[in-house]
Amino acid sequence: MEKDIVKKVIEFLQLFMPQTLAKRIVCIVMIGAGIPNNQVTELTGVCDRSVRTLRKALGSGEIAGLFHVGGGGKRSKLADVEKEIIEEINRNDYHSLQQIADMALEKFKIKVSIDAIRRLLKKTASNA
Repeated sequence: MEKDIVKKVIEFLQLFMPQTLAKRIVCIVMIGAGIPNNQVTELTGVCDRSVRTLRKALGSGEIAGLFHVGGGGKRSKLADVEKEIIEEINRNDYHSLQQIADMALEKFKIKVSIDAIRRLLKKTASNA
């Protein structure tokens, strides 16, 4: 019975947010209500480690990051050579994103899209 209610609450919240965030909110409410970790895990389907982490964060008042759902995105092909590519761009005169992509292929043997180069340059500009 309780599990059905929790499931319906999560389904309702999913109308407005990703499932992970909906489950996290329900966990936070349950933790706040004093429900033990094993019951929170059983009712929500969230793993025990995540429930313990949420309880610890709530107990210490570190709630700022609780509602952030990290992406499980793929690591950039350029991650290991970003610095070298930027140095190469600064040393030479590249006029287009395609020229930079061609240079990455030639010098670093990494085939990347123009969008990946654009993201790298945007990331570098925001860090400067």
